[in-house]
Amino acid sequence: MSKAIFRREFLAAAGGTAVLPAVNPVAALAKVPDPAAKQARLFPDCCAYSYLKYFKGGSLTMEDFIAKAVALQSHSVDITTHWLKSTEPEYVTSLRHLAFRNGLALSGIAIRCNMCQADASKRAEEVRDIQHWVDAADVLGAPHVRVFGGEVPPGATEKQAIDWVAAAWKSACDYSAKKGITLGIETHSAIPVRASTALEILRRVDSPYAGINLDISSLGQKPTRRCTQTYKRASRMPRTRIFATSSASRSGRLIWIASGGSRLRLVARDICQRNTRRKRTPRLACRS
Repeated sequence: MSKAIFRREFLAAAGGTAVLPAVNPVAALAKVPDPAAKQARLFPDCCAYSYLKYFKGGSLTMEDFIAKAVALQSHSVDITTHWLKSTEPEYVTSLRHLAFRNGLALSGIAIRCNMCQADASKRAEEVRDIQHWVDAADVLGAPHVRVFGGEVPPGATEKQAIDWVAAAWKSACDYSAKKGITLGIETHSAIPVRASTALEILRRVDSPYAGINLDISSLGQKPTRRCTQTYKRASRMPRTRIFATSSASRSGRLIWIASGGSRLRLVARDICQRNTRRKRTPRLACRS
């Protein structure tokens, strides 16, 4: 067993390395080994959007939602920003402290955005808005921001839409990388509802801070087969997490988070099959 190093010894040894060179966050992440690549892990997570009716009706606050997540014995919470009272640091840090006091991790936040804009100035505006929410996520301590590609404008082609979304997303990821925050695009809207489109956009962005949220409730019929096909490709990504709800109820939906590499696809398939047999509509999202 190696000899223990005491604080004074450590500080003395580190004294000559007080000044460190600047590090590129993207390059640094590429060199970090990923222990999750060999082992799948499952954690229960609770999504604020599951309480849509109660938030919209005004009977639930974000503080109430955190308390409900504790009652569900959730490991973490996903914050839907539509119902935040503000993005002022004082309020955001109060939520972070509340989660900490209750032993909850903040897995990420979800925002509204539409990167599928033909007008370059409008795309730039969307990027600035995403940057604003990245800053809020940084204060909140959330490592992930869920974003949306948006709807394809009338008269535009899918190829054009891919170009627009990839350009905006790449710019946003360049900013989020500086704060160590991943931007996961949801396969919920028109772009990128298809797996092939999502992976093409991801290839163009080419950033370890870009990921995919795969919502299988948007896959139509035979979601198990389509989800498995997607994960055959998505599991090649360096970091991937599955978010899957097993049921919907008045108390909200409990999301299971799976983190892993080659075993990820098998976990996803098993979740889908179990929900299909129970005649439930699974909601599965993959963060990579």
